[in-house]
Amino acid sequence: MIKKITVIFFICFILFVSCKNMGNMVITTPDLNAVADGTYRGNSKVGPVKVTLDVTVKEKVMTSIEIIKHINGRGKKAEAIVPKVIEAQSLNVDVVSGATASSKAILKAIEAALTGSK
Repeated sequence: MIKKITVIFFICFILFVSCKNMGNMVITTPDLNAVADGTYRGNSKVGPVKVTLDVTVKEKVMTSIEIIKHINGRGKKAEAIVPKVIEAQSLNVDVVSGATASSKAILKAIEAALTGSK
Protein backbone atom coordinates (compact mmCIF):
# COMPACT_ATOMS: atom_id res chain seq x y z
CA MET A 1 0.00 0.00 0.00
CA ILE A 2 2.82 2.42 0.84
CA LYS A 3 4.47 1.61 -2.51
CA LYS A 4 1.26 2.55 -4.34
CA ILE A 5 0.98 5.84 -2.47
CA THR A 6 4.63 6.63 -3.16
CA VAL A 7 4.23 5.90 -6.87
CA ILE A 8 1.05 8.00 -7.09
CA PHE A 9 2.74 10.86 -5.25
CA PHE A 10 5.76 10.68 -7.55
CA ILE A 11 3.59 10.73 -10.70
CA CYS A 12 1.59 13.68 -9.40
CA PHE A 13 4.79 15.54 -8.57
CA ILE A 14 6.22 14.97 -12.06
CA LEU A 15 2.98 16.12 -13.71
CA PHE A 16 2.85 19.20 -11.47
CA VAL A 17 6.42 20.20 -12.31
CA SER A 18 5.82 19.60 -16.03
CA CYS A 19 2.67 21.73 -16.04
CA LYS A 20 4.29 24.48 -13.98
CA ASN A 21 7.16 24.80 -16.49
CA MET A 22 4.69 24.91 -19.38
CA GLY A 23 3.55 28.40 -18.37
CA ASN A 24 7.10 29.75 -18.73
CA MET A 25 7.56 28.27 -22.19
CA VAL A 26 8.52 30.75 -24.91
CA ILE A 27 7.45 29.93 -28.46
CA THR A 28 8.83 32.17 -31.20
CA THR A 29 7.90 32.21 -34.85
CA PRO A 30 11.06 31.77 -36.92
CA ASP A 31 11.74 34.21 -39.77
CA LEU A 32 10.51 32.27 -42.79
CA ASN A 33 12.64 34.49 -45.05
CA ALA A 34 15.65 32.71 -43.55
CA VAL A 35 14.27 29.21 -44.22
CA ALA A 36 15.12 27.58 -47.55
CA ASP A 37 12.51 25.58 -49.44
CA GLY A 38 12.29 22.03 -48.13
CA THR A 39 10.80 19.73 -45.53
CA TYR A 40 12.11 19.92 -41.99
CA ARG A 41 11.64 17.50 -39.08
CA GLY A 42 10.94 18.82 -35.59
CA ASN A 43 10.59 17.11 -32.22
CA SER A 44 9.44 18.32 -28.84
CA LYS A 45 8.49 17.05 -25.41
CA VAL A 46 6.25 19.01 -23.08
CA GLY A 47 5.51 17.13 -19.88
CA PRO A 48 4.19 13.72 -20.88
CA VAL A 49 3.47 14.83 -24.47
CA LYS A 50 5.89 14.01 -27.30
CA VAL A 51 5.58 15.24 -30.88
CA THR A 52 7.45 14.53 -34.10
CA LEU A 53 6.36 16.36 -37.24
CA ASP A 54 7.48 17.55 -40.66
CA VAL A 55 7.07 21.15 -41.83
CA THR A 56 7.26 21.93 -45.54
CA VAL A 57 8.30 25.41 -46.64
CA LYS A 58 7.97 26.64 -50.23
CA GLU A 59 8.74 30.18 -51.34
CA LYS A 60 9.02 31.39 -47.72
CA VAL A 61 5.59 29.98 -46.79
CA MET A 62 4.70 27.02 -44.57
CA THR A 63 2.67 24.91 -46.98
CA SER A 64 2.09 21.80 -44.87
CA ILE A 65 2.66 20.37 -41.42
CA GLU A 66 2.42 16.61 -41.06
CA ILE A 67 2.28 15.13 -37.59
CA ILE A 68 4.32 11.92 -37.66
CA LYS A 69 3.94 10.97 -33.99
CA HIS A 70 1.88 12.54 -31.21
CA ILE A 71 1.96 10.76 -27.85
CA ASN A 72 -0.71 12.79 -26.18
CA GLY A 73 -2.90 11.11 -23.61
CA ARG A 74 -6.14 12.97 -24.22
CA GLY A 75 -4.65 15.83 -26.26
CA LYS A 76 -5.41 14.55 -29.77
CA LYS A 77 -7.73 17.50 -30.36
CA ALA A 78 -4.67 19.80 -30.19
CA GLU A 79 -3.84 18.69 -33.72
CA ALA A 80 -6.50 21.21 -34.81
CA ILE A 81 -3.85 23.88 -34.22
CA VAL A 82 -1.99 22.89 -37.40
CA PRO A 83 -4.36 24.57 -39.92
CA LYS A 84 -4.36 27.70 -37.72
CA VAL A 85 -0.56 27.88 -37.89
CA ILE A 86 -0.57 27.44 -41.67
CA GLU A 87 -3.29 30.08 -42.11
CA ALA A 88 -1.56 32.58 -39.82
CA GLN A 89 1.97 31.69 -41.03
CA SER A 90 2.83 32.17 -37.39
CA LEU A 91 3.22 30.21 -34.16
CA ASN A 92 1.43 33.01 -32.35
CA VAL A 93 -1.96 31.25 -32.34
CA ASP A 94 -4.28 30.31 -29.50
CA VAL A 95 -3.72 26.88 -27.98
CA VAL A 96 -6.59 24.39 -28.10
CA SER A 97 -8.65 24.54 -24.91
CA GLY A 98 -8.31 21.36 -22.88
CA ALA A 99 -5.17 20.36 -24.78
CA THR A 100 -2.67 23.02 -23.74
CA ALA A 101 0.32 20.70 -23.31
CA SER A 102 -0.25 19.03 -26.66
CA SER A 103 -0.80 22.40 -28.37
CA LYS A 104 2.44 23.79 -26.97
CA ALA A 105 4.32 20.59 -27.86
CA ILE A 106 3.13 20.88 -31.47
CA LEU A 107 4.13 24.55 -31.62
CA LYS A 108 7.56 23.81 -30.11
CA ALA A 109 8.09 21.00 -32.65
CA ILE A 110 7.26 23.39 -35.50
CA GLU A 111 9.67 25.93 -34.06
CA ALA A 112 12.37 23.25 -33.73
CA ALA A 113 11.83 22.11 -37.32
CA LEU A 114 12.20 25.60 -38.72
CA THR A 115 15.20 26.60 -36.60
CA GLY A 116 17.03 23.28 -36.60
CA SER A 117 17.03 23.22 -32.79
CA LYS A 118 16.76 19.99 -30.85
